[in-house]
Amino acid sequence: MSRAAAPLDPVPAGDQPAAPRHVAIIMDGNGRWATARHLPRSAGHERGVEALRRTVDAAGELGIKYLTVFSFSTENWRRPPAEVNTLFALLKAYVQRDLGRLKAEGVRIRIIGQREGLPPDIASLVNKAELETSGNTRFNLTIAFNYGARDEILRAVQAIARDVKAGVRDENISESEFAAYLDTSGLPDPDLLIRTSGEFRISNFLLWQAAYAELLFCDVLWPDFGRSHLEEALKSYNERERRYGAVTPGAG
Repeated sequence: MSRAAAPLDPVPAGDQPAAPRHVAIIMDGNGRWATARHLPRSAGHERGVEALRRTVDAAGELGIKYLTVFSFSTENWRRPPAEVNTLFALLKAYVQRDLGRLKAEGVRIRIIGQREGLPPDIASLVNKAELETSGNTRFNLTIAFNYGARDEILRAVQAIARDVKAGVRDENISESEFAAYLDTSGLPDPDLLIRTSGEFRISNFLLWQAAYAELLFCDVLWPDFGRSHLEEALKSYNERERRYGAVTPGAG
């Protein structure tokens, strides 16, 4: 885990790092980016969508197969209604504008989180995006929207309890069987979790799935995040040794 938030420096050309299979990103700092420029918070969120487009393109080019981004949490409902409406509108605009291109480029789109409570037009649109890209395999983009990991785990436990009560399954359950009840069923666990903006929290994101992910915290505000920052994050990842609780051979 990174012990200090530090700016990420560009990787020299021709020194592209090897890519982890699955990268997850907490896209943080839109509001602070806007405030620093005396702009409304909505302007920061709009620039954040541009950063998402850059990052999706860069991730695919760098060999990452799975990218999961935290867009709207179950706790974000506490924000002012105008800001919540902006976030919903931006998700809708992103999917409407980019769906055709992403579909043509072989990107599969998944939306994880609670569907209940979403406006009907948003729910219909995300269902359409998932359906129309379900056969794509080149790159996997997962957007966590109206998502919270505690809520996800609780819903999984409730679903298991219903199945046990109905006699669909017995009460003994393995880790892999439990994971199949999560929103991320069918996705590999993240190898690297990045949080932008210098905050040292994972904010109720992928708590089960990120058990052995490498964590990287960087000072860059999300609207400024781009390919060079992703490359440097991958470079840092490749300098680490993943032990999954084991001991390095030869270590004392």
